[in-house]
Amino acid sequence: MVYLDYSATTPPHPQVIARVQEVMTHAWGNPSSIHRYGQRAALVIERARLAVAELLGVTPEEVIFTSGGTEANHLAIFGVAQQYDQPQHIITSAVEHPAVSAPLTALARRGWQITTLPVDSTGRVDPQMLESHLQPNTVLVTVIYGQSEVGTLQPIADLARVCRAHGVLFHTDAVQVVGRLPVNVPELGVDLLSLSAHKFYGPQGCGALVVRRGIDLQPWLYGGGQERGLRSGTPPVALLAGLEVAARLAMTEFLPQQPYVSHLRDYLRRRLLELPGLQLTGSWEQRLPHHVSVVWEQGDETHTGQTLVHLLSQRGIAVSSGSACASGKTQPSPVLLAMGYDERLARCGLRFSLSHLTTPSEIDLAVDILAEVLQQLTPTLSCR
Repeated sequence: MVYLDYSATTPPHPQVIARVQEVMTHAWGNPSSIHRYGQRAALVIERARLAVAELLGVTPEEVIFTSGGTEANHLAIFGVAQQYDQPQHIITSAVEHPAVSAPLTALARRGWQITTLPVDSTGRVDPQMLESHLQPNTVLVTVIYGQSEVGTLQPIADLARVCRAHGVLFHTDAVQVVGRLPVNVPELGVDLLSLSAHKFYGPQGCGALVVRRGIDLQPWLYGGGQERGLRSGTPPVALLAGLEVAARLAMTEFLPQQPYVSHLRDYLRRRLLELPGLQLTGSWEQRLPHHVSVVWEQGDETHTGQTLVHLLSQRGIAVSSGSACASGKTQPSPVLLAMGYDERLARCGLRFSLSHLTTPSEIDLAVDILAEVLQQLTPTLSCR
């Protein structure tokens, strides 16, 4: 099996697995307990907090652990919104992950005004357009950093600068970026940033929200008051130990290999362009280093990107059609629609995402099998 779906999840690093097992065996206490078992577990958590802080250039106090990127996004959005007795105004983009767009939809049902900024044909937001849509009651702007479906990177520092000039909080979902590109939160100028461990070889089920010092949030979960009162519940000590290892490996191993991954990405792009009927999507100049996405021009309502995913899987190639969280849906991709693709093409997206573990021979095999699949489907589509 050739795995080319690293945007969906990454395999936990062997050192991560070993550390998780070690902590589950020897540091399984409740970190809220004051005895030795609890304090041993609490130390594990604070070591993880320090590692994530070092990775992102923040203080440990600014790192709030969550169950992953989705909860981090919810804490950022509802943590701001719940401070207000009356509905206010939030700005977002048309290419957000459902972990952001869904809670905003929930707020809209409660009377909040949600402005969705359009994007250009590559999926990028214009900072000037953002500035023109700010209102006196705008309390939050949330824009994804690296788009999981088409790979486009947003001008986050420019967008955050606009918000800072107007005194508006800025949040970014950086789940696809952290561990793959250098991220320095103070240099970006963002107030809130979400990440997830399993996107950079850590365990599934844990992540974090970076909350800039001085930012007030209301908790999303209530109870025991853990995580500075912002996220109650006994933390997953062993998973956070794995996150610590992943964060340290990101600094010493994963990020230094980013040029190699970018080289593989460019090689895959060249190979895919050899095949008829594939069109690249997203920005190539401002792009995630591990990501290539296309639309299949001959597809239709019956033969979609999902068709290609299933046929490739039968041949031992694991890829994705759009966001992993929406991979079972057959309706047009909202992201591709927002970028100007018609409904037919918006059903026909295909995503390849790579790793430093990927080899050129795996890329060649995947492209060769895709070529066979496309050739197999051509007679069917020619008879439409």
